[in-house]
Amino acid sequence: MSDSLNTPEAPHPTPDGGIRHTRAKGEPRFPDGPKADPAGSHFERRIRSFQPRRSRVTAGQADALQRLWPKWGLDIDGRRVLDLAELFGNDNPVVLEIGFGMGEATAQMAAADPDTNILAVDVHTPGQGNLLNLADQSGLSNVRVANGDAIILLREMLTPDSLAGLRVFFPDPWPKKRHHKRRLIQPDFLTLAASRLKPGAILHCATDWEPYAEQMLEVLTAHPAFENTRPDGGFAPRPHFRPRTRFEGQGLDKGHVVNDLLFRRVPHDDRRAGQQQ
Repeated sequence: MSDSLNTPEAPHPTPDGGIRHTRAKGEPRFPDGPKADPAGSHFERRIRSFQPRRSRVTAGQADALQRLWPKWGLDIDGRRVLDLAELFGNDNPVVLEIGFGMGEATAQMAAADPDTNILAVDVHTPGQGNLLNLADQSGLSNVRVANGDAIILLREMLTPDSLAGLRVFFPDPWPKKRHHKRRLIQPDFLTLAASRLKPGAILHCATDWEPYAEQMLEVLTAHPAFENTRPDGGFAPRPHFRPRTRFEGQGLDKGHVVNDLLFRRVPHDDRRAGQQQ
């Protein structure tokens, strides 16, 4: 699996006549940073709901990855079960965020609610570096950045009832019909997520792709482990605690409609009753 972290480079002269030191072939760009494929071949290759994006890492992002990844980052290798209290250094509730883009909204939510820990997962290296940089600049101690497949994280590395919430904001809509099977919000994913969410925990989704929003609403409504927080069974207005991102603003400028869905993890007894009906 190729990745910008492992791109070989050759030495280049600088304008002042010096030599810029570069990596040897195969040498990782950030030796102590996020790995290109942390789970490797240890797990079956399923249909992935994400598509890695490769783009330039700025100097600030690179510096944050180099300095802060050993402290606040983790690779999703699937080989250990996380002790979330140890990971964050406290017993505060933990919310999992899947797909945080460049991390601006994540940092704002972490700053607004310092007593809630956020475990933020993405595969976008510049975004990982940017979120680490934002957390560092803002003095946020309640953010950890995870690199890799969120499914492996949920299934292999988190214990039952360990999460106080789950956020999935603007996931890839996979608009082509033949790609709908790649969409993250599916019954199997919800069953896995429900096993890791405490009763009463909120699953919060948001999308600006209306057909995907309709599918999310249908799948969530039908799942026995979740109930809509809206009495009318529909979409929720954007809650005050979810900041509007630049990506969202661009969509709104194009006339897109953003839909939020807030569903509650039902108590275990209610879930069993729902499955028996």
